[in-house]
Amino acid sequence: MVHTDTKEKKRPYNKKRGHSHNNHKRKNVTKKGIDTKIFALGGLNEIGKNTYCIEHDNEIIIIDAGVKFASEGLPGVDYVIPDYTYLKHNNKKIKGLVITHGHEDHIGGIPFLLQLVTIPVIYASPLAIAMIKRKLEEYRLTNATRFVQITNDSRIHTKYFNIGFFNTNHSIPESMGIVVNTPNGRIVETGDFKFDLSPVSQAADYQKISFLGETGIDVLMADSTNAEVPSFSISEKKVAGQVQNEFRKANGRIIVATFASNVERVSQIIDAAVRFNRKILVYGRSMENNIQVARKLGYVRAPDRFFVSNEEARHLPDNEILILCTGSQGEALAALSRIANGTHRQVKIKPGDTVIFSSNPIPGNQSSVNRVINKLYRAGATVLDNSSISNLHTSGHASQEEMKLMFLLTKPRYFFPIHGEYRMLVIHSKLYEEVGGKKNHSFILSNGDTLLLRDHECRVGPRVQADDIYVDGNDLTGLSTAVLHDRQILSEDGMVSVLVSMDSHEGKLLNKPIIMSRGFVYMKDSQELIREAEMLIKNKLKEQLKGKTTFGEIKNTIRHTLETYFYQKTRRHPMIIPVIMNKKV
Repeated sequence: MVHTDTKEKKRPYNKKRGHSHNNHKRKNVTKKGIDTKIFALGGLNEIGKNTYCIEHDNEIIIIDAGVKFASEGLPGVDYVIPDYTYLKHNNKKIKGLVITHGHEDHIGGIPFLLQLVTIPVIYASPLAIAMIKRKLEEYRLTNATRFVQITNDSRIHTKYFNIGFFNTNHSIPESMGIVVNTPNGRIVETGDFKFDLSPVSQAADYQKISFLGETGIDVLMADSTNAEVPSFSISEKKVAGQVQNEFRKANGRIIVATFASNVERVSQIIDAAVRFNRKILVYGRSMENNIQVARKLGYVRAPDRFFVSNEEARHLPDNEILILCTGSQGEALAALSRIANGTHRQVKIKPGDTVIFSSNPIPGNQSSVNRVINKLYRAGATVLDNSSISNLHTSGHASQEEMKLMFLLTKPRYFFPIHGEYRMLVIHSKLYEEVGGKKNHSFILSNGDTLLLRDHECRVGPRVQADDIYVDGNDLTGLSTAVLHDRQILSEDGMVSVLVSMDSHEGKLLNKPIIMSRGFVYMKDSQELIREAEMLIKNKLKEQLKGKTTFGEIKNTIRHTLETYFYQKTRRHPMIIPVIMNKKV
């Protein structure tokens, strides 16, 4: 049974030990010898698909369920999601999914998760709930779970877990960190955070974070995204001022590309449009949906008359138009890419347009972004992207000095860096040591590795299954993963087809096998290799056909023989496709 409170309850704590009595002395819940297990199904050694789990005995709490967008190295793949096999096998243990904020890398995996696992309740802020419900409508999953709204004062109680929240600064309103009190100690997960001393929306809960540190935090799980960035991050208010300067200078149309889920940035851009009397055209389904949600909840404030249709925009001068669109990461099908390619139905670039990239490329997307920028320049646009002198974007993630401040406020006994590529986790761990953390008290783990907490002490435990699942469209069967594997083999090592004609009734070959190569070797220059391979297959099959066999066994013999032979000769693994033509009796 899960109970939710909305008012903060003060609990006595033991100053000597620095831990709340409620953490490990609650009656009828503590079982001696049971570890509290902490692990990630996604979010480690990568940017995206953040999915973290805390398990004690027969209860699991999931924190976030994100998606990762496919990079250029994943041809034909729409999304990458975690492998939910462990959660499927332990479905009865799941008590709820708790959401830190409404960004895609934290909520984008929910529709896929709900198709495989029963989640009894999702706890999220009003904005995050509205965004999640929009997603579930698209997948026809509106009744797949129930929602409970939370704030920084909410409390969730289960048999083993006592969960609370605190406000953080990020690039979206209502972002929160999570406190999970367990029978073995207290775990704090920061969510995505930064310390913005002049935020455009809510302030961070500095006092609550500090109180948690004074009363004792056993494990801190903290955002590592900007671990390589020195100093403090720029305030959103400074970016707002720079955006308005560019609006003031532009004489033609302004086209702004940013993350659709970066609600605070979108709000600033719309505020600038209102101030400089520019009517707004919105392109990109996710941008349209998020603006509708944010307007409904009051995070975007602009009169209806500023949002115009394509037909209305045709009668407006260029200096009264703002185009707000998706595609800041160079995504092939996003609005900005289609505009740059000249394939967008409503918008064509023309000289005098100013295109603003109010974002930074995610690692792996730089080449895609550069291609779009080059095409925009070719079409005659002026392109402005973020730099040290323009400040058209600021990250929603903490830089090094802010990370150190989080350590000083929380004083964690152990540190588990999350949300970042491997080098980011390593650097974040070193920052922990710089401010006094013990070297052997920091754990750099991979997805599937478990961290075991027992009586306030941590150690690494056995792995759980945690792979990448590639999603093509809405397919969740795993077939997309297999298809991508085949595509990678074809792109790297090519394909070899083997044509075998035989008489299964007589048990003999009618002709020698014929081998054809595509993308593996050039046939004219590799005749000896191909001839030897054909003879090898011929001799193997002649021997095999002397006894009883099946078509499946014949195909396996062809694959195994050629895989071994070709690797010995070329050190490559082409895809082997046997084709058997059998004589009709």
